[in-house]
Amino acid sequence: MSAYPKSAKPALIIGSVAIDRVATPVAQSDNILGGAASYASIASSYFAPTQLVGAVGGDFPKPFWKKLQKHDIDLSGLEVDQEGKTFYWSGKYHENFAGRDTLEVRLNVFEKFSPVLTPKHLQTSFVMLGAIMPSLQNSVVDQFVAAKKKPFVLADTFDLWIHTARAELERLLRRLDLFVINEDESLLLTGERNLVLAGQHLRKMGPKSVVIKKGGHGSLLFHRDGYFSISAYPVTKFIDPTGAGDSYAGALIGYLASVNRTDFAALKKAVAYATAVSSLTVESFSVNRLSGAGRAAIDARLKTLTEITRF
Repeated sequence: MSAYPKSAKPALIIGSVAIDRVATPVAQSDNILGGAASYASIASSYFAPTQLVGAVGGDFPKPFWKKLQKHDIDLSGLEVDQEGKTFYWSGKYHENFAGRDTLEVRLNVFEKFSPVLTPKHLQTSFVMLGAIMPSLQNSVVDQFVAAKKKPFVLADTFDLWIHTARAELERLLRRLDLFVINEDESLLLTGERNLVLAGQHLRKMGPKSVVIKKGGHGSLLFHRDGYFSISAYPVTKFIDPTGAGDSYAGALIGYLASVNRTDFAALKKAVAYATAVSSLTVESFSVNRLSGAGRAAIDARLKTLTEITRF
């Protein structure tokens, strides 16, 4: 990896590391590296030193370790239960990628995963909470509060928690600096029918800033200093959208950590970089394209996005 800027602070990523098996309308994968923290950590590592907290079993393949190590990710927080098995997910996307079905889920070691942060983790100023149970996300924030630390915290979620753990999720929202959510979930959580109203509603629920991801239609940023919208990068090779949202969030927190700023201007550029990074993820199964692309490819896509959105 290239040298990070002098301004860069470490980013901490907490979430799932998994073995996935994915079928799409165009191809079928073998067992591949998956999990929110895997995608997010690699994306973040292009911008800032990155630490990962998660859990795997003794069956976690050595090539998957190497993919993470290639990006100089600090894996000291990746717990290994030699007697257990790694979280496994299998899914199949519908024709034209209009939704997906989960075929099999085995939580395995992830069922008992409860993040315990080390003193080193508690020194980080930028934290991303993947879409784990809101109670676990809150427990991470609690650990920072107990240590009298106040990092910039980004969190993701998904619809299951909106249905089953809403009270804990609403408690979390009041503690967040940045909440990242997809468009369907934003409407479900707020009861709105309009994404702009949903974003405004979400900010009133507590987060200082909100990003609504619209998949192939870009994303929206809601901040006290303004509103920002960006289109998606024009992808022509669409293989697998799994992990694109996690890559997006990882790039967001990584860029903010790299410049050590969280103002509106920094957030807008972070959203643009996140858009560029997530466009790489969809071009292959797993982290393959994301991992192999390099920072130059990301910067080239940022330049293209700048050109096609300026008038």
